Amino acid sequence: MTGHGGAGGEYKDLVVFLAAAGVMVPLFNRLRISPILGFLAAGVLLGPDGLARLADTAPWLSWLTISDAGQIRSLSELGVAFLLFMIGLELSWERLKSMRKLVFGLGLTQVAVCTVVLAALFMLMGQTLVSAAVLGMGLALSSTAVVMPVLAERGRVQTTSGRATFAVLLAQDLAVAPILITVTVLAALAESGGDIDAGTLRAALLTLVPAAIGLALLVGLGRLVLRPMFRSVAKAKARGQGQEMFVAASLLVVVGAGLAAQAAGLSMSLGALIAGLLLAETEFRREVELSIEPFKGLLLGVFFVGVGIGLDLDVVVADPLGVFGLAAALTAVKVAMIYGAARLWGVKNKAAIETALVLGPAGEFAFVILGAGLVEGIASPAFTGTVLVAATISIFTVPAMAVLAARLTRAKSAAPDLPADAMEPTPGDKQVLIVGFGRVGRLVGEMLAEHNQDYLALDANAATVAKGRAEGANVFYGDAGRAEMLQLCGIDTARAVIVTMDAPAKVDEVVRAARGLRPDLILIARARDERHAERLYQLGVTDAVPETTEAALQLAENTLVDLGVPMGLVLASIHERRDRFRSLFQQAMPESPGRPRRVRALRSTRRS
Repeated sequence: MTGHGGAGGEYKDLVVFLAAAGVMVPLFNRLRISPILGFLAAGVLLGPDGLARLADTAPWLSWLTISDAGQIRSLSELGVAFLLFMIGLELSWERLKSMRKLVFGLGLTQVAVCTVVLAALFMLMGQTLVSAAVLGMGLALSSTAVVMPVLAERGRVQTTSGRATFAVLLAQDLAVAPILITVTVLAALAESGGDIDAGTLRAALLTLVPAAIGLALLVGLGRLVLRPMFRSVAKAKARGQGQEMFVAASLLVVVGAGLAAQAAGLSMSLGALIAGLLLAETEFRREVELSIEPFKGLLLGVFFVGVGIGLDLDVVVADPLGVFGLAAALTAVKVAMIYGAARLWGVKNKAAIETALVLGPAGEFAFVILGAGLVEGIASPAFTGTVLVAATISIFTVPAMAVLAARLTRAKSAAPDLPADAMEPTPGDKQVLIVGFGRVGRLVGEMLAEHNQDYLALDANAATVAKGRAEGANVFYGDAGRAEMLQLCGIDTARAVIVTMDAPAKVDEVVRAARGLRPDLILIARARDERHAERLYQLGVTDAVPETTEAALQLAENTLVDLGVPMGLVLASIHERRDRFRSLFQQAMPESPGRPRRVRALRSTRRS
């Protein structure tokens, strides 16, 4: 970015990227093409092999191109880390444990088989054993950063094939550090002419020790620090210091965990994944997820632009048939191997086809591993350059492969054909959502549990949430006034929403958000008094329960019974008065075809 000096040129590449995101992505959306392809195309167009070639004849074009590809790639690594962090938030250690057969079975089988077969093919193409092994290991991996957003865009993450795909990608991420160690060992083997002594091997293996220690420290410190830190942030937010505190804390966790993992010799994305897994066990999971979402999308866009910039068009033009043929051959071999491995580990045919097709293209770690091979001097620079271009082209095909998979399998919805221990429940499915988990919400939850009704509770008070979770309640921290939070908590499939908070303005906010998402939803809210109940009916609640009215009726009931009035007469008069109040309140309730007006008496609690 030199040459643009003090006129703000140091931010020129960022401005160009944001402009591309604002133009290319909406254009591709309008054309019903994956926005990922829009970012990839922007990288090719704005990179050194795109418009920059014309900068000599039209200097103004230099302001429309990205001149520092290295800086873009540095930012793109953050995008991959944010993606893995979000994936970790959707998992937990228990769910990850339940997927162990797919991760360490199917995933590691895929890595081993693809490495061996690809290495054998490279040896047939004239590469040495060591060089072929490095190429095979690098290309055996797939692109988490491209595959997962494509699956998410198509609504396939929670399907059978989506889980199998994620298991393989997770195994690949875990394999990166051992592969890099193996490259070091192979370099020592090549230098010794094929004779490697025990000392050299031991020294290479000892490099795994910092990684193991770093991983243990990351998990241990995370368990100790994350919950108290976010509890403190939640208290600050409650004092009116704003949502930016959560955003800052979330950014700190992602970047800090990634840098700590890098320092231990692991990948930044693996550190972010571990941080996500740790936070998934806390009550702050949903709030963090909402805070981090915008940054993940933007930084992933940087990643895709970086991939597009990495496409060396000179190599393609010099030998288009060879480059495209190599890309097609590598993808086809991986598809065949992954399909066979998936079937071997019990994945049904359609899911195996989809898994194999989306994982067939190469991944971003190919650049890391093959780059390490070049540094160690065991990979042919010319041939490796051609392979990297072919790998980049194959990455471009991931969205098309997902479309092809959908057509071949005619996939429309998830089919539970994975092993039972690989299935994870949909959060909030068919549950009752309780908003507010103070004394009233806690009692409502206890009554629901007593009658075998599942519930998920949400509260914006960190201390209340911590107390509830300590007692085993299914309660999370978050602001239910935000539609996104209600969606994350499963309002689309919830059986009912009960709003128990004692702040009338906040109750109104939650009711508006919930009714806007689900016109047909059973929505019951706590009201401060008669006027508040009337307002809630205007907002569309199914039932409103005013505190003052219910307290007065309960007091009257107890008094009359204690005075000797027969219980039956007392209950009848209480029910009659309650129905009269309810009828008056519901006159303000708007008609809705999805929410019929009804008057229903609430049964009074009998004295024991």
